[in-house]
Amino acid sequence: MTLTIATWNINSVRSRIKLVEQFESDRAPDILCLQETKCMNDQFPSAALKKLGYEHLAINGQKSYHGVATLSRVPFTDVEIREFCNKGDARHIAVTVDTDKGPIKIHNFYVPAGGDVPDPEVNDKFRHKLDFLNEMTEWLQGEETNCNAILVGDLNIAPHENDVWSHKQLLKVVSHTPIEVEQLAKVQNAGNWVDSVRNHIPTSERVYSWWSYRSPNWAKSDKGRRLDHIWATPHIADQVSAIEVYKTARAWEKPSDHAPIIAKLDVEWRNL
Repeated sequence: MTLTIATWNINSVRSRIKLVEQFESDRAPDILCLQETKCMNDQFPSAALKKLGYEHLAINGQKSYHGVATLSRVPFTDVEIREFCNKGDARHIAVTVDTDKGPIKIHNFYVPAGGDVPDPEVNDKFRHKLDFLNEMTEWLQGEETNCNAILVGDLNIAPHENDVWSHKQLLKVVSHTPIEVEQLAKVQNAGNWVDSVRNHIPTSERVYSWWSYRSPNWAKSDKGRRLDHIWATPHIADQVSAIEVYKTARAWEKPSDHAPIIAKLDVEWRNL
């Protein structure tokens, strides 16, 4: 038995509900973590998603901006929402599911993009991003990560040289600047998180999960970045047996600019 978990910045769940349906038809993950859902909880397309088999929904919505949601065939034993930076943004939700390896907590994050100027002194959005990462570092350590935990989401940082199409040209571009990469490493190291994508795909290989809408022929130019991540604590990391970046979804009609990433865990989930 396996548990499959997918993460996907959907860029408006109501506008792209048909794409969610297509993804479910193609890959049918047990748990689907969405970011940038862009709607309030009472406007979330719950009925349509329950028809797909996602009977368990954990939603942290926000009108027009942000928003995260975790859709699941697996019952939740707990749901937690955490606010960051005292801004009221809907950027995190966590669920816990029961498995034969014990409870697994699954964090779903949408880290701020950070604007265009990588200078916290002149760009409040970039300062917000760094502050957000600092709060993640302070929280996600010790008892919080000394357990079976998975962290997924659009972290809006491509940390390795081969996570971007040109390391040299993007060093001063938000999402790949040294200060962001360093801050993300602090989050990862504080909780001893294992980067499951790079645990299965060597850093010598190029991996992207985002391609800009500004490129009319994104597939040919392939100027992408790996902004989406799946991490695991050491307690459960060895159970992540496969990773897939589902690039096919980026080519669908009116797509999100992100592609889903799927992790397969060799655990058996329990239907309570």
